[in-house]
Amino acid sequence: LLLDAGANVEGSAVRNGQESNTETPLQLASAAGNYEMVSLLLARGADPLLRSRDTNILTSSIYEDMNCFSHAAAHGHRNVLRKLLSQPKKVREDVLSLEEILAEGVEVSGRNTHLPPPPSSNLSLASDEVLPKLCKSRMKALQEASFYSAEHGYLDVTMELRSLGVPWRLHVWLESLRSAQQKSRAGVTLSLLRDFSSIKEEDYCEELVSVGLPLMFNILKNSKNEATMQQLGIIFSQCYGPAPLPPIHEKKATLAAQLDPHFLNNPEMSDVTFLVEGKPFYAHGVLLLTASERFKSLLALNGSENTAPRRDIEISNVKYNIFQMMMSYLYCGGTESLKMGVSELLELLSAARLFQLGVLQRHCEILCAQNIDLDNAVNIYHTAKVHDAVELTSYCEGYFLQNMAGLLEKEAYRGFLLGSGKDLLDALEATLVHRLRSLLVTSRV
Repeated sequence: LLLDAGANVEGSAVRNGQESNTETPLQLASAAGNYEMVSLLLARGADPLLRSRDTNILTSSIYEDMNCFSHAAAHGHRNVLRKLLSQPKKVREDVLSLEEILAEGVEVSGRNTHLPPPPSSNLSLASDEVLPKLCKSRMKALQEASFYSAEHGYLDVTMELRSLGVPWRLHVWLESLRSAQQKSRAGVTLSLLRDFSSIKEEDYCEELVSVGLPLMFNILKNSKNEATMQQLGIIFSQCYGPAPLPPIHEKKATLAAQLDPHFLNNPEMSDVTFLVEGKPFYAHGVLLLTASERFKSLLALNGSENTAPRRDIEISNVKYNIFQMMMSYLYCGGTESLKMGVSELLELLSAARLFQLGVLQRHCEILCAQNIDLDNAVNIYHTAKVHDAVELTSYCEGYFLQNMAGLLEKEAYRGFLLGSGKDLLDALEATLVHRLRSLLVTSRV
């Protein structure tokens, strides 16, 4: 009756042609989910894109003003959103304001044919009728509506808006992922993870580090779905980036004495005999006393400082060829001649650790890092952890993250990852947090 009597369809929200802070009747009807009233007001020319400032919600600048789409989405009124979307655009919508010209990253080419389908076709906003092509102002309004639907936990509305071509904001994506996880919506969770690649790297921010990574690692810890795990691996690799892994640095050699290679395992002038795998290995105390504290203690226990006959020193848990390589390093100096496969390198690393030969151990770590691949990465990491090789451990964790997708295809790695308890996953999360924070700092410089 009021409209028939000439009342302004926008109520007091428009005064002298200017928008005010008062909500329009259409906004109130949209928030209340009154489909019939929304239909009536639209038929009488109400503008769904008029805004009112919502001073009760702290949001970023792009989401400060709420229009009818935002009101409907914030309350989960899918049928009202559908009706608003079906309203033909007004001519003035094609004349962009300065705000719209400066709007961030709004797609205008219509729907993206590569987007995932809505979670449920019978609930799709676009399922009942053909909607008008989305102009910039309407696309921006839907982007804002997506924020409000995500903030208020209306996951299906957010996903359906995405199916219309609404681009993801990182915050909206994270809220949707958290909602899907809380509601045990495995299919939607997987769909969201697959869509992470559409988020631009320049949109990565502290929220991804402090909220997103803990959320995604928690999903990985609790998921038994291989597709979900694989997709998480892809995301972690994408976040870590292709930049080279932090290098492992050589240690400066501090050997105080060397002998001619001629004396290596030569009984001539030998005063120390080791028994390795039951075979003798001849050495010289003058060299070993300065090689490491471990050798010094072995020689002391064997009577190197008295004239009593010396016993053979039995070495266990070290293969003869590995012991020979280690002694060759001591006699000849340098590590250039250490050319062997990764399995032997790991054994040599273990021996170097046992005999406290830090320079040799570090060089073995460097060679392992240079030769790491999808097949040997787990063995290298395990050896590094056992022998407290911190830099090699860190390098392996970076390698795991950078190649997570490929590694998760291997059953041995999946079993290792999930069977190692929370320690490995916590370490990977900490490594990725450090990497992302360093990249964020660099990008701001």
